Amino acid sequence: MLERIAKTKDPRTRYYVTPTRVLWEAEGEGVEVLAAEALLRNRDGQATLGGGEACILSNRGGQAGLLLDFGTELQGGVQITLWTAGTGAKTTKLRVRFGESAAEAMSERGPSSTATNDHAVRDSVVEVSSFLGTTEIGNTGFRFVRIDLADPDESVRIKSVRAFLLIRELEQPGSFRCSDALLTRIWEVGAYTVHLNMQEYLWDGVKRDRLVWVGDMHPEASTIQAVFGNPEVVPRSLDFSRDETPLPGWMNGFPSYSMWWILIHRDWYRQSGDLNYLMEQKPYLLGLLAALIGHVREDGTHDAPSPFLDWPTSPNRAGVEAGVHALFVLALQAGAELCGLLGAPEAERDCRQAERTLRRRVPEHGGSKQAAALMALSGLVDPVEANERVLAVDGPRGISTFLGYYVLKARGEAGDIAGALDVIRRYWGGMLELGATTFWEDFDLSWMENGSRIDELPSPGKVDVHGTYGDYCYEGYRHSLCHGWASGPTAWLSEYVLGVRIAEHGCRKLAIRPQLGDLEWAEGSFPTPFGPVRVAHRRRADGAVETKVEAPDGVEIVYA
Repeated sequence: MLERIAKTKDPRTRYYVTPTRVLWEAEGEGVEVLAAEALLRNRDGQATLGGGEACILSNRGGQAGLLLDFGTELQGGVQITLWTAGTGAKTTKLRVRFGESAAEAMSERGPSSTATNDHAVRDSVVEVSSFLGTTEIGNTGFRFVRIDLADPDESVRIKSVRAFLLIRELEQPGSFRCSDALLTRIWEVGAYTVHLNMQEYLWDGVKRDRLVWVGDMHPEASTIQAVFGNPEVVPRSLDFSRDETPLPGWMNGFPSYSMWWILIHRDWYRQSGDLNYLMEQKPYLLGLLAALIGHVREDGTHDAPSPFLDWPTSPNRAGVEAGVHALFVLALQAGAELCGLLGAPEAERDCRQAERTLRRRVPEHGGSKQAAALMALSGLVDPVEANERVLAVDGPRGISTFLGYYVLKARGEAGDIAGALDVIRRYWGGMLELGATTFWEDFDLSWMENGSRIDELPSPGKVDVHGTYGDYCYEGYRHSLCHGWASGPTAWLSEYVLGVRIAEHGCRKLAIRPQLGDLEWAEGSFPTPFGPVRVAHRRRADGAVETKVEAPDGVEIVYA
């Protein structure tokens, strides 16, 4: 029978997660919450006739509710199993609020609030089966769930509240550990952040926007390549963006995001070596490159419309102009490489000529670390000079979660591994210090000043970090606390500390160059189409670094 039904298999696996603690219970006259701790037992969602110890919510003039913590960021919803309602009603109403922070789950929507139901409903009153029934609610990113009994003069006996997690079942051939437990954890949190966003497509965030933003995809894909190798979600999302953006359109409305599409394809081919897949892109790629080249002027400037780098840089017009200019150079450089592989010599020549033309001009970066980093990576400025004058000034201040990855890369190219590690510890480590289990859409070190952890209810005198901060399109609770573009340290630690770089397409040759900075040791693995390469570095007593490498057949190792 199923053979005759049009159907698509969900690429994700479903898991159930038991809450780890009850963070809050309603109190006061007319409210009763009993045995809330029963919900922390590892129960299933099957109702039974016999019953058992239940969590009881009772409204007697007030409103009973509780706040559950599932211990980590999830993507999915909750399954609620009730044994009975006190009035014997077959259904009752619950208000269910999801939150990436405890404060968000406790928030009210309204004109004066930044709490929203944008992109995914996270606050709703739902009718649930209250007689031996199980109801599933939600499809969003969350860690916390508040449940309130909405019906007056009612009580319910709850058997279980379980989160259901939707996530791709993937092997993880990439790994990283080092002598600093904080850096090891940051690598793992970056990997998990992107893993959650690998849904049917590769999203920017699991709560918001849940969209395929191509610029966001570059650091995400870099992390995926360091952790998972070459799962199909990346080409699936690249193809989706291509098909949704017929030329002469720009991906997500920005020429710069179409440039990122080119860079992702170049990096993807370097690791996968899948020429057949690359050949599928040839007609669109050649058309896109021709459109970009059409905006290059003879004086070394360009007139591509809607220049955009990232939101924090947007007020700095010089920074935006310089950063997009550098990104244009990088995209043409990658485009020429791809055209050579695709047997398109005329397009390759045009790319190289347009790149040379753009290099005639070296715009002023306006003090933007993001712009200076891209200029250093494109070769428009010397990385050492950019690091001394801009990137290393005032540590992590002035970087963004998205383009901070390229600041790290530029500092790595300048040889400032110790400085980059300090940025990772302070900036990404700062999010962890505030209770993060995934990395955020935006962050600033100033938020740590008297800031309340996101896994606590803000106490008097403390700042609700989630509800107070954020900017542009992500103010307050609209701010995503699981955003894939913030995963850059994971890719960076594998490339610069573990020191694994692809020297020949398809990982046929890898260059190993350990840069431990202040670390005593680092070890891990890197995915290749032939299997993982395992690397271990240890600093000897004389300061030299001893390296051991295990590589599968088909992978040549060279030492840079």
